[in-house]
Amino acid sequence: MRERSSDSRFSAVSDNLKRINENIAEAMQKSGRTDTVRLMGVTKTVDPEVVNFSIEQGVTLLGENRVQEFLGKYEAYEGSPEIHFIGSLQTNKVKYIIDKVSMIHSANSVHLIEEINKRAAAAGLTMDILIEVNIGDEDSKSGIPPADVPALADSIGELGNVRLRGLMAIPPVDVDGSSDRYFAQMQRLFSDLKDKTAGDGRSLVDTLSMGMSGDYVRAIMHGSTIVRIGSVLYGYRQYK
Repeated sequence: MRERSSDSRFSAVSDNLKRINENIAEAMQKSGRTDTVRLMGVTKTVDPEVVNFSIEQGVTLLGENRVQEFLGKYEAYEGSPEIHFIGSLQTNKVKYIIDKVSMIHSANSVHLIEEINKRAAAAGLTMDILIEVNIGDEDSKSGIPPADVPALADSIGELGNVRLRGLMAIPPVDVDGSSDRYFAQMQRLFSDLKDKTAGDGRSLVDTLSMGMSGDYVRAIMHGSTIVRIGSVLYGYRQYK
């Protein structure tokens, strides 16, 4: 690794992280929240040495989007960060990540969830999952319609090696303040899901994953517990 003092990437990450943490704290104070919001460093196309520096600076949770890229970088990560898979996941790729991540955010079909359950059982573990909701009903995005959440949650409860932890969403791009409406809808869905699963002994619904680089402050105002931050932490980069 090059000397960090001569590499502007490291100083930028340090400055960015400080600013993001300040914004998170301010949003929580404004919304009167006393719980915890976790900052996830989204590492798509980011060099492992930069990711490792962010881990040293206090980023303990990483989000991976692509199976192949993740497998190529996994062994280079230092500091034992917690890793979640947040990207679209094909059933034939589940086996490659099942023992390397602690949560999958993109559970969006019975077929996929059954495959996660099967692979988790074979590995002797229970995988935490989030139901991905297409809150804006966009053709370009994956996820299930909000109305289908209760039925999918019920089906998850019948499986022995997956555990429902909550919901994930990527709202439409905000051009007119509309993201507040979508975030509020997700907050209601999350609250309803918590009520529905309370005391069932099969779920632990405590995670609402929403908010990215451009809208994480608004997401926090609507109850997000994980904000997925890429470009404003690691810098804008050319996606491969």
